[in-house]
Amino acid sequence: MAITRKANKLPQTAVLKQILKRCSSLGKKDYDNEDGLPVDVPKGHFAVYVGQKRTRHIVPISFLTHPDFQTLLRRAEEEFGFDHDMGLTIPCDEVVFLSLTSMLR
Repeated sequence: MAITRKANKLPQTAVLKQILKRCSSLGKKDYDNEDGLPVDVPKGHFAVYVGQKRTRHIVPISFLTHPDFQTLLRRAEEEFGFDHDMGLTIPCDEVVFLSLTSMLR
């Protein structure tokens, strides 16, 4: 039974790593360090774009493991995929996103 659980976790882990890799290199065009990461995104965080105006928000990586945030990520993947120029775009109203993330902090 433990082997089955571990097998089920691998795809999710791989997806989360893919999201982090993709998100960590996006954002502002001002890159200051040798890794090419945005200078305004603290270590342990990543940028997402939310709402009609695609407002940029910086969120902790720990959100990636929360079931409600994972639901948003699945919706983002269904609607936009993870391979587009804008960065990780979350398809929900900004007010809803802010309400959810304030509960996760």
